[in-house]
Amino acid sequence: MSATIDIEVTVNGRPVRAAVEPRLLLADFLRRHAGATGTHIGCEHGVCGACTIALDGVSVRSCLTFAVQADGRAVTTVEGLSGDGPLGHLQAAFHECHALQCGYCTPGFLMRLTEFLDECPAPSEAEIAEALSGNLCRCTGYQNLFAAVRLAAARAAEERAGR
Repeated sequence: MSATIDIEVTVNGRPVRAAVEPRLLLADFLRRHAGATGTHIGCEHGVCGACTIALDGVSVRSCLTFAVQADGRAVTTVEGLSGDGPLGHLQAAFHECHALQCGYCTPGFLMRLTEFLDECPAPSEAEIAEALSGNLCRCTGYQNLFAAVRLAAARAAEERAGR
């Protein structure tokens, strides 16, 4: 039996405590201990982006991060984006622009693009392409993803302008 380490991670505003093996991946911790099943595991090599979450507000690949590295830190998963409230601009835009097919990659895209739009509220096409390049989707042609990002950015700009 391996030794375990007691950790506490704030997941979507809720503390989650568990005794974990040092080698447990954050993606597995989130799914098993926090019930955050929206965090999907795709390639397990950090390439596809399906497991992207926000760790202290910065998007990271949870399949490349050990759970013990998140001890004492805040994690936001796709479930934490809108909580029990209405969909945010980006989530609503994904829905309206049909920016998903099977939906497996969608949580990773939403997590990465949320951070991206916070950093770059009025993105160019090239900046959107760069932001999308770190996540893979086998189902879409990416055009609806571009449309969703543009729509979310426009709505956020209107909100900031007080319209």
